[in-house]
Amino acid sequence: MQYDPVKRSLGKFFNQNTSLRKLFYHLLDLLLLRSWHVRKMLRKIKRDNPGIKTIIDAGSGFGQYVFYLSRLFPDAGIRGLDIKEEQIADCNGFFKKTGRDKHIKFEYADLTKLNEKETADLILSVDVMEHILEDTSVFKNFANALKKGGVLLISTPSDQGGSDVHEEEESSFIDEHVRDGYNINEITEKILNAGFSSVEARYSYGRPGKISWRLSMKYPVMMVNCSKLFLVLLPFYYLITFPFCLILNAIDVNTKHTTGTGLIVKAIR
Repeated sequence: MQYDPVKRSLGKFFNQNTSLRKLFYHLLDLLLLRSWHVRKMLRKIKRDNPGIKTIIDAGSGFGQYVFYLSRLFPDAGIRGLDIKEEQIADCNGFFKKTGRDKHIKFEYADLTKLNEKETADLILSVDVMEHILEDTSVFKNFANALKKGGVLLISTPSDQGGSDVHEEEESSFIDEHVRDGYNINEITEKILNAGFSSVEARYSYGRPGKISWRLSMKYPVMMVNCSKLFLVLLPFYYLITFPFCLILNAIDVNTKHTTGTGLIVKAIR
């Protein structure tokens, strides 16, 4: 199953004007559980690190998290790094139209070849590492790019059913993934070995989160992959399921999970 064609279709619709795109960002923040966990962690990081001035969104995609970061850290310089040229141009164009381009820039970057030395106070990487085979190189590059005491925040699937894989013979629900999910000890060890002084990893997408993900993402994507006609039905589908997803997301983000299909990892350089 592929997310990219669905994302492109939705992006084309919401890119018609800046108001629609901002609405899309807000809807994603409400609907996507990973956004709830990431935004909660970013608010905590800001409280603990008030001096953050330089930020990298590593794998910035459609620009959703750069938009949020620009509001949370209005005086910070933010760079969105991505490997897709069309998304870089698209995001630069959008942020210029909104007048937020003074401190924000999107650039091409292959994270496996990122070569920077102590340029950032904060690096955010949301649902990126599961797409990169050479992950140890990327973790080392992140460590080199962070200033001493800088923070790395990662959201990625876990090996406890991440990518909707539960048995060895099953394949990932998302074709673009190179791994089905990280073991919590594995990713902790890899990040420490990359040069970080401390790592805190916890599970997200517990039982309520898994139900919300199926309702909000898996089933709609499956329908749209079957036929683009389902795009017309999506507003009515979400009209019914959206309130339930909001409640489930709120429960998940405020619960400590002993296991879960997602991981939230914070590391200090």
